[in-house]
Amino acid sequence: MDEDGEAESSPQVPYESLLNLPLSSDLDRIAEQMHALARAQRSLQGLLEAVLGISSDLDLPTVLRRVVRTSMDLVGARYGALGVLDDSGEFLSEFIPLGLDSQELNDLAGVELPRGRGLLGHLIRHPEPLRVPDIGRHPESAGFPPGHPPMRTLLGVAISGRDRIYGNLYLSDRRDGKPFDAQDEGVIRALAGTAGVAIENARLFLQVQRSSERFQRLLLPRLLDLGPFRSCTVYRPASAPGHLGGDWYDAFKLDDGSCVAVIGDVIGHDLEAAAAMSQIRSMLRALSFDGPASPGATLGRLDRIMLATGGHAVTTACVCRFEPVHDGWLMRWSNAGHPPPLVLLPDGDACYLEAEPGVPLGVDADLRRPDHTYALAPGSTVIMYTDGVVERHDQPLQRGLDSLAATARQLVGKPLERLCGALADHYPGDGHDDMAVLVLRVPGAGGADGSRS
Repeated sequence: MDEDGEAESSPQVPYESLLNLPLSSDLDRIAEQMHALARAQRSLQGLLEAVLGISSDLDLPTVLRRVVRTSMDLVGARYGALGVLDDSGEFLSEFIPLGLDSQELNDLAGVELPRGRGLLGHLIRHPEPLRVPDIGRHPESAGFPPGHPPMRTLLGVAISGRDRIYGNLYLSDRRDGKPFDAQDEGVIRALAGTAGVAIENARLFLQVQRSSERFQRLLLPRLLDLGPFRSCTVYRPASAPGHLGGDWYDAFKLDDGSCVAVIGDVIGHDLEAAAAMSQIRSMLRALSFDGPASPGATLGRLDRIMLATGGHAVTTACVCRFEPVHDGWLMRWSNAGHPPPLVLLPDGDACYLEAEPGVPLGVDADLRRPDHTYALAPGSTVIMYTDGVVERHDQPLQRGLDSLAATARQLVGKPLERLCGALADHYPGDGHDDMAVLVLRVPGAGGADGSRS
C-alpha cells in the first residue's frame, strides 16, 4: 500500500526473459531423459518379444533369417545380415542379407557373397561389438562391390554358441539417419546371446533329425531283384520335432515264383514304434517263407505271434501276393486296417481295391482275416502307401485319395521312379507323420525284366 492506500503494482517482467531462465534448460534435459527412458522401455519390450520370437522355431534357416529381421526391427536398421563362419572359423561359409529391395538385388546379381574380408573380417578376428559411424573412413574398410547400395554406418556383434562363435550379425544405416549408439549396441548384444542359444538348439535339432532319419532308413529293407516285376519305394520321415516314424514296407520273391509286397504303419512316433516296426516286418517275412499261405492267414499268424510274445504294438498292414496264372498275374491281398491299394492300369484308368479294411494287428488276434483277389492286366501298376500320403488334419480323407489317384493317372507309363516321387510330392502331409510308398509293376505283354530302385 502507498500513502494514499492504493495497492502497489508488481514490476512487469518481459515474457521473453522467461525463456532465458535456468528452468528452461532443466525442462529440456528432463524431456530428453524422458524420451531416452521411453525409447529404452520400447527397446526392452521389443527385446522381450524378439527373444520369444526367435526361440519359438527349430528350423535352422528360419531361425537365422528371424534373427536378422528381428535385429533390424529392434534398432530401426535398414539393412541387416548374418554371416555364418566355416569350420575353420576364419571365413564366412554363408551370408544371409535382408533389407535389399528388388532393384538392389538385381544390381548384385552374380556378385560373390562376402567371405569375410575388410570390416566383416575385422569382426571375425576381433569378436567384440563394433560400431562404425562412417564405413568408408574406417582403416579396414575394403569398399563395396559394383552394384552394392551405399551404406554408411555399421553395428556388428558376434553370435556365440555353446563352445564357439557361430557367426556375426551386421546391421547398417538406421532409418532415422542417426549413427548406432550405445543403447543399440546393448540391445543387439542381448539379442545375440539369445540368438546363440536359439541357433544352437536348431543345429542340435537338425543333427537329431538327421540321425533319426538315418536310423529309420537303416530299419527299412533294401529291395532285392524282384524280376520280372519292376519296383520302386519312397520313404520320407516326419519333420515334426521328436517324431520317429513307424511306417514300413517290404517286398520279396518266394520259391514258388510268386512275389509278396507288404506295407504297414505302427501306431506311434517314438523309438518303441520304430523298434516294433522292425520286429514286425522281420516276423512277417519269416512267416511268408515258412510255407504256402494266403495273405489273410499270414496276417492272422502274425497277430497271434505278436500276442504270444508280449508285443503291445498296434499296426496297420496290407499284404499282397502276386501269383502267376496262364494269362497274367493274380493278386491276392488282405488288409488289417490299412488304406486300400491303388491299381493303375496301362490305359490310364485307376481304381482302389475297396474291401472290408479289417482291424489293425494287435487289437484282436482271434479275428479271421479274409482274402481278396484281383486279376491284373499285363503292365498294371500296384501302388501301396501309408496314411501320411493321403491324410491331412484339415482336409477329408477322400480328397487325399482322389488326389493320389489323379496324380497316378497323369503319370501312366512313366518310369516308376518319377511316379513314386510324384505320389509322395503331390500330397505332402503337415510334417507330423512320416510317409512311405511302394510301387510294383507287373510285366507287360512282352514280359519285360524287372528292376528295383
